[in-house]
Formats: sequence, C-alpha cells, structure tokens
Amino acid sequence: MKKPQSLPIKTVYYTDERSDEFSSAVITPKRIDENYRYLRREPAWSILRWLSYRLIATPLAYLYCKCTLRFKVKNRRVLKTVKKEGFFLYANHTQEIADAFLPTLATFPKSVFVIVHPNNVSMPFLGRVTPYLGALPLPSNLKAMRNFKNAVEKRILQGRCVAIYPEAHIWPYYTGIRDFPATSMKYPVEYNAPSFAMTTTYRSRGAGKKPKTVTYLDGPFYPDTAVPTRERAQELHDRIHAAMQERSALSDCEYIRYEKRGKSE
Repeated sequence: MKKPQSLPIKTVYYTDERSDEFSSAVITPKRIDENYRYLRREPAWSILRWLSYRLIATPLAYLYCKCTLRFKVKNRRVLKTVKKEGFFLYANHTQEIADAFLPTLATFPKSVFVIVHPNNVSMPFLGRVTPYLGALPLPSNLKAMRNFKNAVEKRILQGRCVAIYPEAHIWPYYTGIRDFPATSMKYPVEYNAPSFAMTTTYRSRGAGKKPKTVTYLDGPFYPDTAVPTRERAQELHDRIHAAMQERSALSDCEYIRYEKRGKSE
C-alpha cells in the first residue's frame, strides 16, 4: 500500500521574488503594439463576449475551481459598498489556471477584465479566446499604452471590475505575499477609484491530498487624497499589501515550500 505523501511535496529555490517565474507554460509572447484593439465596438463582438463569458467560461470556471481546489470565497459582502461603481481588484498569483477564473467567481455577477501578460493572448487557440473573457494584455510600447489606458478607464467608468496580479509571476501554492511595486496602484490613484484585495489561502485536506483554497475579499480601499499625489500610490500599496499579508497568515499548510537560494541549500 502506497504511503500518503506528507507536505510539502517539494522545495523550490528562488533568487528574486519580484522576477522569478515558476509557471510550467512555455509561450512566445506576441508584441502588443498600437495596432492591438483593446476596445471593440462591433455588436457581434459584444454578443460573443457575453456568450463566451457568461454561458461558457463562468460555469466551467466554477466547476474547475470547485472540483480541483474545493474553493470558497469569504467576506464577499464588502462588495456591496460599490454595487454600481467600477473598482480594481488586487490578488496574489498562486495558480496557473484558476487565477484566470477566481476574480470572476469572487465578484460575480460583476463583469471582470484582467490585466495580463502578453502570453495570455499569444497561445495558438486560447489566445484568440481570452480577449472575449476579459484579457487586457500589457502594451509592448508607448504608442500602445494610450489604447491600453483608454480601455482600463472605460471599463472602470462602465462599473466593471479590473483585476490585477501585482506580483506578476506565478508561484504555485505559495502561502505568503511577495513584494510588488507601488506602481501597480497607479490606476486607482489616477481614476480615484476604489480597490479591493483578494487573497487566496491554502487549507489542509489531509495527507496525500492537495490543499483546498479559501479566498478572502477585503476593502474597499480608496486613495488617500490627504496624501501628496506622488505618494498616494505607495500609501495605497502599503494598506493593500498589509491586508493581503494578514489574510495569507490564515494558510495552515505548505504544499510547496519556497526558500531563497543560498539560505539553506
């Protein structure tokens, strides 16, 4: 009889928590230039967006997260403070597939758009689908930046959710909150929009089983207008980062251990 596997299942060594990437996907990103269309006005696009997002992606996302992660979302009531208002959602990046779904499930029925790496729109088939699901790829040059910012602004003004993974890189099952730059908070500061923190934690399901996830929502966090403009992003960053750290401490197991290279190798 096979002996149940104890946790953690492995140790991963990292060098820089801001730049190290542990996703298994190997994708050549395409260039997102000024010709990339962030906003589409054709009626057919809107219909396909609704069909893809509501009738296909959302039910599949729920089934996937429920079956593989036994996920739960807690403190969803905080979203009631911004029923019709657009907002930003900041989340820790710890799942290769589920992180594409969790913002939609956590904020349902709010429509969600996610700021993503160009990899997400570069895959042979799925790259054509992800824009219908709300992917907003980061621009590759300054000329494309204006179009990107126009798209973000429009979604906020429409009362949508714009989700951001400020850690940028995927560390599967990581139970801490990594350092991330305050520039991630420039959008809510610029639009004076509310933000929420979405923190996924990991709970033990017993020996030999992957942990389940419990995702917490906290907020809203508004930019502090009493702080000088150039300092507002940092001040907002500190509050959101602290809230995520507090929630991450609720994880009670370590499925994959991460240790800084040279510390205990």
